[in-house]
Amino acid sequence: MAKKDRSILRSFMRWVIGGCFLILLGLMLSVLWLIASTPSPRGLKTSFPKSTAFIERERDAGQRVLWAPVPYEEISDDLKIALLVSEDINFFHHRGFELHEIREALRSALGGRRLRGASTLSQQLAKNLWLSPERSFRRKVEEAILTWKLERNLSKKRILELYLNCVEFGPGVFGVEAASEYYFHKPASEVRDEEAARLIAALPSPSHRHPGTNSKAALQAVDRILYRMHRAQWLKKLL
Repeated sequence: MAKKDRSILRSFMRWVIGGCFLILLGLMLSVLWLIASTPSPRGLKTSFPKSTAFIERERDAGQRVLWAPVPYEEISDDLKIALLVSEDINFFHHRGFELHEIREALRSALGGRRLRGASTLSQQLAKNLWLSPERSFRRKVEEAILTWKLERNLSKKRILELYLNCVEFGPGVFGVEAASEYYFHKPASEVRDEEAARLIAALPSPSHRHPGTNSKAALQAVDRILYRMHRAQWLKKLL
């Protein structure tokens, strides 16, 4: 290779390396800015939020909202187990992210199949508290940062407590206490296995699969959850 050609190649490589460095630096600065600008969950260690992003979205749409947060001890174990077997069986063993589920979701997307859900309870809580249902790269990055903050600042039981108190169980019905009273006329502490399964079956689609409906999809989900609950009583040791 001629001396001139080697010089051109070295110059080109310097430009490539410099460009990659600037891109990486830009990404790092963007992530650091998002870490600094996203909310801190420290105040949630001892207090419930005054509202959530999803509750405010319903209120802005003119929807009546029912919401009455209650302590962890006032939520039945059946509700907690139903949630775990349905949404995140490994909740107590991961750090906010399930790498296996993320890999499977990516495989589904790359293979042109229907997008799988890959969110843990911690990720879902971050979305419900502060974000929107929008699907975008920026929102997923914000969700990841907020999930990391939740796991870093709160105990697993506190995250589970907040989740059960904040998610929607039907149009305008938020949290297990309001949902238990609204659908079954009893507090969340008295909800048992079948009623727990009916409530948790609503979570993927609270507008269509809440306990007030008897759709085929809802009933099938209830049966699946009950089956898993009866096989996962070992979870009680973790609650």
